[in-house]
Amino acid sequence: MISWKWIPNGISIYYCLPEKARYDYLLNLPDDADCGKAVNEAMELIEAESTQLKGILPKTYTSFRNDLLKELLRIFNNSALNEINDDILGRIYEYFLNKFASAIASDDGVFFTPKSLVKMIVNIIEPTQGIVLDPACGSGGMFVSSSDFVNSEGINANSAMTFYGQEKVEFNAKLCIMNMAVHGLNAKIKSGDEANSFYHDAHNLEGRCDYVMANPPFNVDKVKAESTQNAGRLPFGLPGVNQKKEVSNANYLWISYFYAYLNDTGRAGFVMAASATDSGNKDREIRKQLIQTGHVDCLMSVANQFYHGLLGKMEEIMLGIGQD
Repeated sequence: MISWKWIPNGISIYYCLPEKARYDYLLNLPDDADCGKAVNEAMELIEAESTQLKGILPKTYTSFRNDLLKELLRIFNNSALNEINDDILGRIYEYFLNKFASAIASDDGVFFTPKSLVKMIVNIIEPTQGIVLDPACGSGGMFVSSSDFVNSEGINANSAMTFYGQEKVEFNAKLCIMNMAVHGLNAKIKSGDEANSFYHDAHNLEGRCDYVMANPPFNVDKVKAESTQNAGRLPFGLPGVNQKKEVSNANYLWISYFYAYLNDTGRAGFVMAASATDSGNKDREIRKQLIQTGHVDCLMSVANQFYHGLLGKMEEIMLGIGQD
């Protein structure tokens, strides 16, 4: 809590926090002080200093016992954390998801992408400038890795890029906004029902994106076909619709969206269930049309259980699509 840093062109800039929001203040509170209340107040002080974080930080720390909260503060008051130029919040969350996988395994396929896979996507599409979209942004790892890539080229990511994200799960969207703030990045993130990518192009970016990166939930069912049709971004048409007028597997909705978001020279890199390579019926027709565009650059296989066994997922694939 002492500071966060941004490293444009290799220059570190530190933003100092208010005194009562710093570790040294909180760790030296009197023994009889209400530590949870003090941390909640620290969150409010930080939000007052940052319009980006306003209304985002948690303020439920009074639910912790004083001794436990002080121990957590001690653990995180570690100078090594200040040196990590990485998606640290996403990695911490991924760790807890892994520990409590049984509790979230049925949560619509929500999980976070391993750093190595994110970096692979970034290295393939090589983002340098323009509009970057992740329509299933989770903790914002794609944005952080893109920024690292750009900064390594001596370019200021905030000046060269505009980051846009959609995240239906509001908790995850807040995590993304915090992650971006920690890395000194600006982003436009929308969450909740208006950020449900199946029914909304929340930032009106169809045909405008220079880069699209995503690891969306796989094999989602019960997507309302009529609402999806009305929302557009379907250059190859709808996938198969069942008798309930629902798209029973949304994998090719995602693939269609990624393609539709790109401008004339745009590139997309994303992760998708391996079953999407040989699914039949309408999926097969969409796949055929996509291949016939000549814009599919590469297809990479990812080993089974690559996600640390988080959700016991089957093999995934990663696709690169470029319209240049």
